[in-house]
Amino acid sequence: MSIHEECGVFGVYSEKNEDVAGLVYYGLYALQHRGQEGCGIVVNDDGVFTAHKGLGLVSEVFTPDTMKRFPEGRIAVGHARYGTTGGSALANCQPIEVNHLKGKLALAHNGNLSNALPLRQELELSGAIFHTTSDTETIAYVITRERITARSIEEAVSRAMDKLEGAYSLVLMSSTKLIAVRDPYGFRPLCYGQMADGTYVIASESCALSAVGAEFQRDILPGEILTISHRGIQSDRSHCGIAPKKLCIFEHIYFARPDSVIDGVNVHGARVKAGALLAKAYPVDADLVIGVPDSGLDAALGYSRASGIPYGIGLIKNKYIGRTFISPGQDHRLDQVKIKLSPVESEVRGKRVVLIDDSIVRGTTSGRIVRLLRSAGATEIHMRISAPAFLYPCYYGTDIDSQEHLIACHKSVEEIAQIIGVDSLGYLPLEDLDELIGSNGYCSACFSGDYPTAIPADTRKDQFERKLSQREK
Repeated sequence: MSIHEECGVFGVYSEKNEDVAGLVYYGLYALQHRGQEGCGIVVNDDGVFTAHKGLGLVSEVFTPDTMKRFPEGRIAVGHARYGTTGGSALANCQPIEVNHLKGKLALAHNGNLSNALPLRQELELSGAIFHTTSDTETIAYVITRERITARSIEEAVSRAMDKLEGAYSLVLMSSTKLIAVRDPYGFRPLCYGQMADGTYVIASESCALSAVGAEFQRDILPGEILTISHRGIQSDRSHCGIAPKKLCIFEHIYFARPDSVIDGVNVHGARVKAGALLAKAYPVDADLVIGVPDSGLDAALGYSRASGIPYGIGLIKNKYIGRTFISPGQDHRLDQVKIKLSPVESEVRGKRVVLIDDSIVRGTTSGRIVRLLRSAGATEIHMRISAPAFLYPCYYGTDIDSQEHLIACHKSVEEIAQIIGVDSLGYLPLEDLDELIGSNGYCSACFSGDYPTAIPADTRKDQFERKLSQREK
């Protein structure tokens, strides 16, 4: 089992025909850290949709020749995928397109429905035929079914939200409108901005707005439906406030890019604060503080500042290798760690090192990094984790689906320290999470077991892909 990034969604609305595909390309490039499994772009040229999707990185799927085949248009949506429901297959790449009685729809989704299975079964019993194994298609079907009798696409989306449970941040394109939707809990981030020429942009993170020269306007509110059309911007907040805000705290700890601002909180600042809190909770005599690239670097800086121990670069990351969490299997992950990180021997030799990382899942990767530092001459290694220990599965988009693979569920902190080969180990205290973002409006269920919604009966990622003999009779 692996932990993976969330998906990244992006949308553009322009009052004139232009290269909207190019804008989406650069937006997805800025969101590449959220998903490296596949990607797609759909362009709306006066009601005619042109799409291209593929498995791989944005730069691999969208070559110069591919981009030339997109027409100019006024609206476009894009998606960078890591799927938490449905396997890694071309059919599951997004945005998903639907042709229905009242027009067309293209949908990009970040999150995970906790009631995807019963919803899909209900739809299949009513005659729906599914072509993918992604819960995004379920969302598209629910919206399409409501659209048949609704007066507008916005009304159809609002009705659909009454049936959807779990995490969903959506960018949706009809023939004439661009719509942003965030679930009532606000599990996943979503924001919008505006360019100097008036073009509107919707993105998972504010860093993607900056990438295309758009000025951040605000975050989409939990439960809000934001519609952009020739009439300007309209906001439906009828679903706002019906649930407590539960932004995934791991967005600030790991998922998001450090230069993003999510719900008013700077991600870099939150990670620096996590390091400072670790220094307070788990002080140690040491010579050097280093971070595991990339998300451990900010917390390492915070630990150094709070402790007075010098900060240094002890590990170099090969920038052309995807994140460790994007590995399909255990053997692949081990191979990837060998070529992904290299110790800076001149920095760590003879030093007592504080090593900062964002998480420990099974301990395999952590143990490998520790051995790299030992071989480079580090005399002591004290590991500090800028998150609490993973103890429970996540049903809202983070790919933690089984306690049996979580080392903290079976071993004590001292036992984990021995297994990964460190002299001491400390996790960020659960009660310190409030200080990271200055509020308690977040979901920490993977650490605490306190779930905001009902737990689904079937949590397997391949719940729509299992062989007939494996399904319930």
